[in-house]
Amino acid sequence: STGAVKMQPKAEELKFVTKNDGYVHIHPSSVNYQTRHFESPYLVYHEKIKTSRVFIRDCSMVSVYPLVLLGGGQVHIQLLKGDFVISLDDGWIQFVAASHQVAELVKELRCELDQLLQDKIKNPSMDLCMCPRGSRIIGMIVKLVTTQ
Repeated sequence: STGAVKMQPKAEELKFVTKNDGYVHIHPSSVNYQTRHFESPYLVYHEKIKTSRVFIRDCSMVSVYPLVLLGGGQVHIQLLKGDFVISLDDGWIQFVAASHQVAELVKELRCELDQLLQDKIKNPSMDLCMCPRGSRIIGMIVKLVTTQ
C-alpha cells in the first residue's frame, strides 16, 4: 500500500503547555518519559524544575471528568459557536459538552461535591458513604468517571 503513517513523537519531542511556564517536557527520570501517547492531553504533576528547559516530574494523566470535578477554580458554562463549553481556571482549560443539559449536570455535580467536602471539613466524623446525600454524590461520581 502507499501513503504515510503518522508516527508517535519521540519522548524528547513530547511537550505540554502550562498557564505560567508555556511549554514543559516530561523529565527523563520520570516513569512516564517513554510514554509517547496519552489518552487525555491533561497531566497533573507534583514537581516542576528548570534546567536546560522546564521539566515536570511525578506526573499522571488525568481525564476530563476528574479534572472538572476535582480541579481547582470555578466551573463556568458558555455558549461558543453553537457549542456548550465547560471552562475552568478562568477559561484556561475548556471542554465541549455534549449538550447544555450535560454541562449543567456536570457543573451541579461539582457544586454538590464541593458542598459535601465543606460539610466533611466542618464535621470530620461524618461518614460520607453512610449518609444518603454523600453516598448518592459519590456513587454518581464513581459511575461518571468509570464509564466515561
